[in-house]
Amino acid sequence: MKRLLLFVLGLSLTACGGVRFKGEPIVVSTQKPLETTPSTSQKNEWAQLDLVQDQIPGMSVKRAYSELILEKEGVEVIVAIIDSGVDIEHPELASNIWINQDEIPDNQIDDDQNGYVDDVYGWNFLGDSQNENLEYIRLQKKEDPGSDAFEVYEKKRQKERNKYKSRLANFLFLEDQIPQSRQIIKDALGTETIDLDAARNIRPMRPELSEAIAMMSYVESVEITDAILKKAIKQYRDALEYHHNPDFEGRSIVGDDPDNLNDRDYGDGRIQGPEGTDTDHGTHVSGIVAGKTVGVAKNVKLMVIRAVPNGDEYDKDIALAIRYAVDNGAKVINASFGKSYSPHADWVHDAIRYAAANDVLLVHAAGNDNANVNPNNESNFPDDYDGGKEISKNVITVGASAWTYDENLLAVFSNYGNISVDVFAPGYKIYSATAGQGYERLNGTSMAAPYVSGVAAVLRSFYPRYSAEKIKKIIIASGVPMYGELIVPSGEETYNPSFYSKSGKLVNLYNALLYASK
Repeated sequence: MKRLLLFVLGLSLTACGGVRFKGEPIVVSTQKPLETTPSTSQKNEWAQLDLVQDQIPGMSVKRAYSELILEKEGVEVIVAIIDSGVDIEHPELASNIWINQDEIPDNQIDDDQNGYVDDVYGWNFLGDSQNENLEYIRLQKKEDPGSDAFEVYEKKRQKERNKYKSRLANFLFLEDQIPQSRQIIKDALGTETIDLDAARNIRPMRPELSEAIAMMSYVESVEITDAILKKAIKQYRDALEYHHNPDFEGRSIVGDDPDNLNDRDYGDGRIQGPEGTDTDHGTHVSGIVAGKTVGVAKNVKLMVIRAVPNGDEYDKDIALAIRYAVDNGAKVINASFGKSYSPHADWVHDAIRYAAANDVLLVHAAGNDNANVNPNNESNFPDDYDGGKEISKNVITVGASAWTYDENLLAVFSNYGNISVDVFAPGYKIYSATAGQGYERLNGTSMAAPYVSGVAAVLRSFYPRYSAEKIKKIIIASGVPMYGELIVPSGEETYNPSFYSKSGKLVNLYNALLYASK
C-alpha cells in the first residue's frame, strides 16, 4: 500500500469569541494517490472518516469529535432544510426538529403573526402539489407555437424525452432479466442462494448460464439493488409523465399565481406534504446535517420548508422559502436543488441579499450534470451571480467528491467550475436516513451540500459571534487540498483542482475547527 506523505504545521491556537481547540491541522501531499477504498464496514461512514488516519478522503468528522469537540457544547443553531419534505418522525431526526413555540398547533390562527397559519415545524409552499414540469417546459407553454423560442424548447423536449425513453427501456430490461438470471444460477447450483464463484466453475457451461452469470456480475459490480432499480424506473417514468410533458399541469392545485411574488396566501403547515409525497430526499439531506447517528452537527434544530416538487422548483417558492427561514431564526440554509432556467432569478437574488443582510449562510448544491457551471456556461440556479458579478458573500456552492484519493476523486456526476463552485464535499454513496425509518446510500451534490451545512452549523454553534461571511471563509480556507490531477467528470481530460472550484479543496471539519480557533 502506498503511504500518503503528510506533514503538519504547529500553530498556537487561541479562540476569538468561541471555544479553544488545540491540535495540528492536516496538510497533505497532493501528488501521492491512495490505493485504499472503504471496506465493507466503512462504506456507511466513509464521509466521516479521515484522510490521514483512515486513508479515506472523508471530512474528519469522527476525528473532530473524538479529539477536539469531546464533550464541549456550543449554542443551538437552526438549520433550514428547503427541500421536498422531511419525515420528522424518523428516529434520526425526531429530537432535532425545530418547533415554532409561538404557534399553537391546528387552531387555524396565525398566532405569531408571521404571515403563516399553523407553521409549527415550518411551511409547505407546495400545498397538495407533488409533481411538476421542468422550468423550460413551463417557459415553452408561454410561447406561441411555431415561434423561434417555442421551437428551441421543443427541440430540447424531444431530445430529453428520447434520452429518458432509452434509459427507461434499459432499466426495464434489467427488471426483466435480473430475476431470470437469478433463477438460472440457482437452478444450476441447486440452491436458493447465489454463489457467483461457484457458478463460474460449473462445467459444462451452458450459454444461458454464462449470460446469467455475466448479468449478475454486472449487477454486483455496480451495486444495483432491487430498491435502486425500482427508484430508477420511477425516476425515468416521472421524467416522461411529468417533467418533460407539456400536457401536465402541476401548479393548478396550489391556488396561487406563481408569476406574482405578492400573491402569498398559499401553502400550509404540512411540511411532510400530502399523503403519498416522497420525502426520501429531504429526509436524507436532513440526516446528513444533524442525524442522531449519521449527522455532522449535534446541537441543531432543523426547520423544514417544503418548496421542491418532483420536478423543477418555482423561483417564487424558493425566494419566499429563503425569507421564511431568515425571518424565523435560521442561521444556515441548506439548498439541495437546482435547475437550468430561472425566469424570476431576481426574486431569488433579492432573497439571497436579504439573507446576507441578516447574517444567514446559504449552502447550495452545484448540480449533477457533470458540467461546468461558471457564468456564461451551463447554469444551475439558484446562483449568487447576476450579470457575471457575485451578488453576496453568504453563499457556498458545493460539488461532490467520491471515496478515493486519486484522479477519480471527483464524483462522475458532479458539476464544477472555478468561479461558481467554492468547495467539494462527499456526495458518492452517502448513507443517511430515508422516509419510513429507512436508510439508503444516495448519490448527488444534494448529499455534499448538507455535509457543508453541518460543518457550518458546528462552527456557528461554537463561534456564534462569527459572521456568515467569516464562516464561509473558514470553511473554504481550512479545507484539505484535492488530489493533484483530477479527471473531469464523465470525461478523460485531467486538470488540477483549481480548474474545478475556487478553493481546490475538500471541506474538513477537523481543520475548520482549528482554523476558527486562530
